[in-house]
Amino acid sequence: MMKTIENTFFEGERPLFASEDLLVQNVKFYPGESALKQCLNIKASNCEFMGKYPFWHNNNTQIENCRFTVYARAAIWYSQNLRMINCVVDAPKMFREVTHFYLENTQLLSAAECCWNCHHAEFHNVEIHGGDYLFMNGSDINIDGFRLQGNYAFQDAHNVVIRNAHLDSKDAFWNTENVTVYDSVLNGEYLGWHSKNLRLVNCKISGEQPLCYATDLVMENCTMTDTNLCFEYSTLQADIQSEIISVKNPRGGYIRANHIQETIIDENCINPGACEIVTATHAGV
Repeated sequence: MMKTIENTFFEGERPLFASEDLLVQNVKFYPGESALKQCLNIKASNCEFMGKYPFWHNNNTQIENCRFTVYARAAIWYSQNLRMINCVVDAPKMFREVTHFYLENTQLLSAAECCWNCHHAEFHNVEIHGGDYLFMNGSDINIDGFRLQGNYAFQDAHNVVIRNAHLDSKDAFWNTENVTVYDSVLNGEYLGWHSKNLRLVNCKISGEQPLCYATDLVMENCTMTDTNLCFEYSTLQADIQSEIISVKNPRGGYIRANHIQETIIDENCINPGACEIVTATHAGV
C-alpha cells in the first residue's frame, strides 16, 4: 500500500531520500538537493520542484501535472522505468542515462544537454526548446508528435523512429544508424551527415548541404526547398517530388527529382557514373 504525503512543502538536502511506495501530491519542493533520490515506486502529482537533482537513481517513477522550475536542473539521472505526463520543465539537463521512459503532453522549455545516453524512450506530443544535442548517444527511441528547436539533435543515436515532427535543428542526425522519419518537417543545414540507414518518408527538407557522406540513405516521396550541394559522397535511393538547387558528387545509387538546377560531377567524384540521376529535363550521369 502506498503512503501519501500531500499539501505540504520540503526544502534542504534529501528530505525523502530512499523512500518507497510513496505518493506525493500538491507538494512544493523548495531549494535544496536530491529530494527524492534513491527511491522506488514513487508517484508525484501536481507538485512543483525548485531544487536540484530531485530524482536520481530511481526505479518506477510516475510524474503527472508537475512543474520543474529553472532551479530544478539535472532532475532525472541514472533512473529507469519512468512515466511523465502533462508536465512543464523550465530546467536544463533534464534526463541523463535514463532507460525505459515515457513522456506525453510535456514541454521542455530550456532543454540544453537533455536526454544524453538515454535508451528505450517513447515520446508522444512533446515540445522541446533550446534542445542542443538532444538524445546524443541514445538508442531505441520512438517519437510521435514532436516539435524541436535545438541543434545537433540525435547525434550518434541508433534505432530511432520519428513521426509527425517539426525539427528546427542544424546538424541533426549526424553519425546516426537505423533512423526512420515519417511525415515530418526537417529544417536546418548539414542534415544527416555520416549517417547509416537513414530513411526519410513523406518529409519536407530545407537547409544547405544536406545528406552528405551518408551510407544507404533512402528518401521516399520527399520535397526539398533551398537545398544545395546535396548528397556529396552519399549512397542513396532518393525519390524527390520537387526541385533541388544542386547535387554534388554522389557516390552511388539513384536520384529521381522533378528538376535539378545544377549537377556537379568534378575530379573529386568517387566512381563517376555510379549514381543514376533522372529528372524531367535531365537524365544520366
